[in-house]
Amino acid sequence: MSTFRALTSRRPFTLLGIVLALLVIGAFVLVALNAGTTSNVPYQSVVVANADLKPRLPIDAASLAIKRIPVPANYPSVFFTKITDVQGMIPLVTILSGEAITSNVVVQASQALGSQSEYLPIPSGFVALTIPTSEQQGVAGYIQPGDYISVIVTVSAAGKTASLTIFTNLHVIRVGTNGSTGTSGASSLTVVVTQCQAEIITFFQQYSMKYSLESFHDYLSPDNQAKDPSCPTVDSAHGVTLQMIQKAYPTLF
Repeated sequence: MSTFRALTSRRPFTLLGIVLALLVIGAFVLVALNAGTTSNVPYQSVVVANADLKPRLPIDAASLAIKRIPVPANYPSVFFTKITDVQGMIPLVTILSGEAITSNVVVQASQALGSQSEYLPIPSGFVALTIPTSEQQGVAGYIQPGDYISVIVTVSAAGKTASLTIFTNLHVIRVGTNGSTGTSGASSLTVVVTQCQAEIITFFQQYSMKYSLESFHDYLSPDNQAKDPSCPTVDSAHGVTLQMIQKAYPTLF
């Protein structure tokens, strides 16, 4: 009788052990099935982000890598297979490190418009200003992005005419064209200046301005362009008047 009771008391534990064993076996079967399914998906070498990529900033090669990922056979062709195909493109959204880069989240720099365009290369403490140009005014169209120019102003006042170079080493970052009007040649230059310089150039646009193209041997590096201590921020500019210009450039008046 005591033996029957002992067997009876151990029966729940025996049943529990059987249930646990069945669960473990079922889990192994599911893992095996999943492994078999995954192994049937072909792998493809694609371009992935090697670091977090921010919108509007061109992608450099150091931020990219090649990684093999499973890609179903009928999956749309949205991946890139070469780093050179992605280098220089502009992300439309933030791409996290390790994510595969797809064609719907990046665009060519030439296609980036409006809020999706890349940031202009403006150093801290400076601004971008667009000034008009033409063949005679702007060195026959030879001024290109990356060049440095000097600005010459000619003023006719009080019966005399005088010319003076008011600024040198202005970095050109964009060149506008007359393509929309059906004519050729540059129509504008976007240059990097301080806000104080921007006010002075804007004042002198009522007179005659010409630009000279500086030798590339004399170019400055935009990355090393030091802030002007007399105008370190946009808030440093407080406007200009004719009297202030006459005092600053007496040979013109």
